Amino acid sequence: MRVGIHQPMYLPWLGLFDRINRCDVFILLDNVPYSKNYFLNRNKIKTANGWTWLTVPVIFKGNSHKIIKEIEIDNRSDWGKKHWLSIYYSYKNSSYFDTYADVFEHFYKQEWRYLVEASTHLLFSLLRMLNIKTPIRMASTLGVEGRKEELILNICKSVQAEEYLSGPDGRNYLNLGLWQENKVKVEFHDYLHPQYPQLHGEFLPHMSVIDLLFNCGPDSLPILKN
Repeated sequence: MRVGIHQPMYLPWLGLFDRINRCDVFILLDNVPYSKNYFLNRNKIKTANGWTWLTVPVIFKGNSHKIIKEIEIDNRSDWGKKHWLSIYYSYKNSSYFDTYADVFEHFYKQEWRYLVEASTHLLFSLLRMLNIKTPIRMASTLGVEGRKEELILNICKSVQAEEYLSGPDGRNYLNLGLWQENKVKVEFHDYLHPQYPQLHGEFLPHMSVIDLLFNCGPDSLPILKN
């Protein structure tokens, strides 16, 4: 069984969905310290003026010691309305905007307390849109302990993984000898980003997967896998 593990991201890019699709089970690492200025609470979309961030405001001051699943959203601003309007005006003329728009409009009308709750809700919606059926589990529900690489390895062992599909950065910190000792094969996911029809001029890679969905609809998964 091949297993992938990654922190839960907001509106992830194509590469994460390709890795999920290549796994038999995927674990969302919600029980590690929250990293500021990463992709946990933000991602990019393409607008008529180039790419822009969509950032979910979080209550971070005084909470730097908290793990991801404990991070709360700062709802003092109407960030949901702002994000929805940015998506609407950026993609309203795309080929498949009407196919998916209701899901996002409904999401952004709700008030979410925890970042991981909002991110995983969107992730499950996006997986359904892409027709990716890989089971998703939360690391915090597995009862596994450890730090850094030890935690990753222990998670893999807890779900009887025979193979771990790591992101490319794993080359910089994984002790492959340790994994061999524990009889878990490691492969690295080097994602080659595809080009596809896109609004607003020259192609920009590394946008949120919603850019692909709104432009390519049911062809999104074959494009993503290619």
